[in-house]
Amino acid sequence: MRALDNAYAPYSNFRVGAALRTRTGEIITGCNVENSAFGNAICAETLAVASAVSQGLTDFDEIAIATDDVEPTPPCGACRQVLSEFAPHIKISSYTRDGKEAAWTLGELLPHAFVLNPSRGRV
Repeated sequence: MRALDNAYAPYSNFRVGAALRTRTGEIITGCNVENSAFGNAICAETLAVASAVSQGLTDFDEIAIATDDVEPTPPCGACRQVLSEFAPHIKISSYTRDGKEAAWTLGELLPHAFVLNPSRGRV
């Protein structure tokens, strides 16, 4: 929930925090950062992936997403595609402040991810 508290969402008021876990146990967080030029907004999940990659971390096994919404929220389509680049089998867990939770695999949410380089093991 700490990442959620850092979210900057003055336009949508839909605050999101994400915590990405590597297979070796590192936790990298991200939050959504909106911008008045809406196309420049950054989703929490994408920010967590970008932050991890900038630190040389690219092997992820789970991402936790927290929102203030009444129901657990899966990542948007663009974030699903970003996650598929590095972790096509990642577990996605979503939580609300009220304690509701849900979980999916990326394959359930994005069964036909775009793959430019199939030799990386994603089909």
